[in-house]
Amino acid sequence: MAKLKRALTSMEPTFLQENIFFIIAAIMSGGMLLWPMISRNSAKEIDVQQAIRFINYDNALILDVRDDSEYAEGHLPDSKHISSEKIDESWHELEKFKDRPIVVIFRPGLRAGHAGAVLRKNGFKKVYNLGGGIDTWRRENLPMVKNR
Repeated sequence: MAKLKRALTSMEPTFLQENIFFIIAAIMSGGMLLWPMISRNSAKEIDVQQAIRFINYDNALILDVRDDSEYAEGHLPDSKHISSEKIDESWHELEKFKDRPIVVIFRPGLRAGHAGAVLRKNGFKKVYNLGGGIDTWRRENLPMVKNR
């Protein structure tokens, strides 16, 4: 009788088997919460006031990574333009700015993250994304220059 009882208890589902769905859901939700921290190796996001402080007091480089037509429509004064598509092969043009803060200007989307990741991978330590990109700068009615 004892052998039969042990055989029946060993066939009972374990906690893991009964709750596998919940365990997987907990692991996935934890991963989703951690993903922004892991994928943010590109750059820290800053607001307009922080960007202005970097520009005025730390001689920050303004790097506009929007495409050519977006840049021509209006950009920050004295900004350097390298489109996000070209940053992989053109980052070396920024080598002399490695010790200065770099404020990345973009149209909201993935381009700023890509540019920041490329720069960080190549040794740039002070890379910052302007939160909200060029749209935030425009909303604040800050200076813009247009190409003619």
